[in-house]
Amino acid sequence: MISGWVAAGYGPVRHEFENVLTRPGEAGAAFAAVVDGVPVVDLWGGVRDADAQIPWTADTAQLIFSGTKGMIASCILLLLDRGQLSLDRRVTDYWPDFAAAGKGDVLVRHLLSHQSGLPAVEPPPTGKEALEPVEMAARLAHQPALWPPGTAITYHALTFGWLCDGLIRRVDGRSAGRCFAEEIAGPLGLDAWIGLPATAEGRVATMMRAPDYQVTFGDIDDGSRALLTRIYAGGGIVDERFAVNDPDFLRAEIAGVNGVATARSMARLYGCLARDGVIDGVRLLSAETVRLASVPLAAGLDRLTGKPLAFSTGFETQTALQWYGPAESAFGHSGAGGSVHGAWPQLRTGFSFAMNLMRRDDRDGRAQRLLGALYGCVTSSSSARSSDNPTLVEVKTG
Repeated sequence: MISGWVAAGYGPVRHEFENVLTRPGEAGAAFAAVVDGVPVVDLWGGVRDADAQIPWTADTAQLIFSGTKGMIASCILLLLDRGQLSLDRRVTDYWPDFAAAGKGDVLVRHLLSHQSGLPAVEPPPTGKEALEPVEMAARLAHQPALWPPGTAITYHALTFGWLCDGLIRRVDGRSAGRCFAEEIAGPLGLDAWIGLPATAEGRVATMMRAPDYQVTFGDIDDGSRALLTRIYAGGGIVDERFAVNDPDFLRAEIAGVNGVATARSMARLYGCLARDGVIDGVRLLSAETVRLASVPLAAGLDRLTGKPLAFSTGFETQTALQWYGPAESAFGHSGAGGSVHGAWPQLRTGFSFAMNLMRRDDRDGRAQRLLGALYGCVTSSSSARSSDNPTLVEVKTG
């Protein structure tokens, strides 16, 4: 069953969404898009719990894994906008303990763009330890970097969130989750959380893995593989028990990986950023600051995996992989298993694909096909005529 609506001219997106959900073994998903501040796509379907066959509904939210990093990056933009943080200051200027073990030269820009040389907590935390962001940040502050800052890019899968949370706490006084709730989600009216409240627990989709799902590293040497295993260890993300559906995991603030949101809300967030920081009369950020999200602070090949990477102020930016669809200029953040959330600033478009069946990134393509369809609609002459009150086409198929 597919439900929701699309604006006139967005039928190809609805068709592609139907294709996604009729793929063998699929569970549930949602896709939403906002163009120039106006919602144009809001679709959902399938099941949020495959075992119990509970349908995905309009208010279903889901764990978006590293899509959380885009939520954190929005908080970072806010601190930059207010002059509380500077990209070219040393992290130790805000967080003195971070200077331990020779890390005094790490700049804020290095930390935000995965160049700080701290991709793993050593030793790897247990799942229980990973629920304690203050402890994780303290451990990272006291351990040495694996290489000099700014000399290599390596994806900080878990540590990015703990590092940013530690920085935000010292600059702002609030945790990353509380900062996001009060400064971003509240003003924009988002169903999006880092640290799930008890009132929303009954709405969350149950995550599941496709039979062949795994974190893919590619053709790498044994030393890199061993380090990558430590990078992804802890937090219950790759362990056999798959603790990410546990209430304790969802309630904690794990700023890099455990955000929960609806696709509708993530599309609205990026729809705001795609319009220079304003939507429905709410000015979240200055246009000048929002533009930092599109400009890579680091771009190149991951030191360990060899995959192309590009990062701005905590956001992923477009690479040759075109993870964010055909648009040349894009920023946002993807999540493990296939979710993609982001903005096309030149097209003033925000979007989000959220799903609960995790597939391998080298065998997926669901989000990219949807984004291809969306791009065609946004750039077509019929879509360009959409007004502030677009004609809606209700969708309900079974």
